[in-house]
Parts: sequence; C-alpha cells; structure tokens
Amino acid sequence: MAQLWKGFTRYTVIGAANTVIHWQLFFVLRAAFELSQALSNLLAFCAAASFSFYMNALFTFAMPASFGRYLLFMGCMGGLSLGVGALGDYLRMPGIITVVVFSLVSLVCGFLLSRWVVFAERSQ
Repeated sequence: MAQLWKGFTRYTVIGAANTVIHWQLFFVLRAAFELSQALSNLLAFCAAASFSFYMNALFTFAMPASFGRYLLFMGCMGGLSLGVGALGDYLRMPGIITVVVFSLVSLVCGFLLSRWVVFAERSQ
C-alpha cells in the first residue's frame, strides 16, 4: 500500500502551486470576463495543469513528459474539471465551492491517474 502513495508528498507540494495558479485564473475569468464556472474551471485547469504536469513528470515520477502522456492527463482531468464546473453552474454554487471541490477531488484522482496510467512504468 505504501508503494501506491510513493511520491504523494511531492505531488501535493506541486499541487499547492497548481492550486494558486488555478484559483487565481478561475476568479479572473469569472469576474473580469464573466465566463461560466464550467469554462472558467476548464481554462484555469488547463493553464495550471500544464505547469504541474511538467513538474510532476520531472520531480515526482522521474519520467519523460511526452506529448501523449500530456494529452492523456489533460483529457481525463480536463473532463473532470469541466464536469465539476458544470455541476457548479447547475447547482448555482459559489465559485469558491467549485474550486475547493475540484481541488480536493483532483488531488487524489490526478495522483492515482498519474501513478497508475500516465506515468506507469511499462514492462518490456
């Protein structure tokens, strides 16, 4: 079980920087451009996750940051981001609730996706 969570501390530290980027962009997109929570969450996620994907490839998983891995991670987690934002719009939740929920869910889901799929070591 401990092997499953190996690297989670590094992932969390990088995730903290990701969260600052994500939240700031989310609120700028909502306030300045009056975009929906779904679109704001997706766009903010894409910018922040691009940073954290590269950092996690290098420092957490020590694997190459290939374009295929990037697309896989962004597709899966971007869909989650859009879904949480759409739910926030549908339920008329305050934006802070949307980003807090997404940040918590994406921390665990993103780590497990990265560990098991995106940066999984392939046997040769």
